[in-house]
Amino acid sequence: MPLKIGFIGLGTMGKPIAVNIAKASFDLTVYDLREERCQELALLGAKVASSAREVAERSDIIEIVVVDDDQTEQVVAGEQGLIHGARSGLIVAVHSTILPATVRKIAAWCSAKGVEAIDAPVSGGQQGAQDRQLCYMVGGEAAVLEKCRPVFATSASHIFHLGELGMGATAKMLSQIAVCLNMIAAHECELLCDKTGLDFKMLQKVLHVSAGQSFVLDHWLGRFIRPEESETVRRQRAEVFAKSLSPALELACDVAVSLPGTTLAQGLMKRVMGVD
Repeated sequence: MPLKIGFIGLGTMGKPIAVNIAKASFDLTVYDLREERCQELALLGAKVASSAREVAERSDIIEIVVVDDDQTEQVVAGEQGLIHGARSGLIVAVHSTILPATVRKIAAWCSAKGVEAIDAPVSGGQQGAQDRQLCYMVGGEAAVLEKCRPVFATSASHIFHLGELGMGATAKMLSQIAVCLNMIAAHECELLCDKTGLDFKMLQKVLHVSAGQSFVLDHWLGRFIRPEESETVRRQRAEVFAKSLSPALELACDVAVSLPGTTLAQGLMKRVMGVD
């Protein structure tokens, strides 16, 4: 029988991923607190549920893309959480950026109901989702990933199995560290180019074929810095980037590792985005 897919969270990242699933003709049920987002998916053939619990009742695989640990826990085990409508054999794939400990807690709740859970955060941003060029970082049982692979492939250019539960979440944290530190490098290179008269776009070409190459520097103008954006939007994006480093800093504290560069990056995000 064709897989029935549930999707919870139709925000900046979730919506384009869900759109790709719908366009691939999967039997899709969506849920989000924003009715207009659900209706956009309904126009592509998706069914709309009234709760996470209802999504579980209709699905074989559920993908979750919400903001943080608290929201993820609420979606899974809240009053109308999916766990209350889950049947044995259901798979829950968490794409949200959350702590490995939260992943394992959710997996334990799921296991008690005969439900499999994997953590599968993504990298590539909204544009990557729209272009179907996301990188999936997956922790959990390899056999469970294989069941999900055809669904993930609707938005992915790369899918990596990184080991046990929580390893996907850990990899995502490290990815965010690299991205945000590279944002500081790109910002400071642009500043010095402006002051010295060096063409920043030419510098990007040089860096692309040198040891300074990075995705962030390659795409700094247009993808990370967007002149058409209002200050309000840039401020919101700065806050999202800064918040994305919090799980890594919390994990580092738990394992007694100092991350001074990451701490610095978190404090500099508003300046990097031009709103400080």
